[in-house]
Amino acid sequence: MNEHEKLNYVEFSASNLAETKSFFSSVFGWEFEDFGPEYAAFSGEGLDGGFFKSEQSSSTNNGAALLIFYSNNLEDTITKVKDSGGKIIKPIFSFPGGHRFHFTEPSGNEFAVWSDAGE
Repeated sequence: MNEHEKLNYVEFSASNLAETKSFFSSVFGWEFEDFGPEYAAFSGEGLDGGFFKSEQSSSTNNGAALLIFYSNNLEDTITKVKDSGGKIIKPIFSFPGGHRFHFTEPSGNEFAVWSDAGE
């Protein structure tokens, strides 16, 4: 349901749409709907969005916003990220309230995963 003046959609660049879609399908179970060869949308994942064909990527080093997933088990999620072609750019670390790690997906966009459960 769309809510007035609430975040509704997010878009990311992707240099390799096929690898990016495969990664998110494998790690997080996402399903995509293609809108031509240069755009793929996802929905039902907490925030709807899409990936558009571009050589750019989103990184906190460049001041980009960081989208953060929640996991009940960081070790399982980090294994899935690695096994699916993601790169860990910040290993699991503690912060007040939990633990998290940062990764890039095959097109180079940075995301993080956190948990309030043990490491």
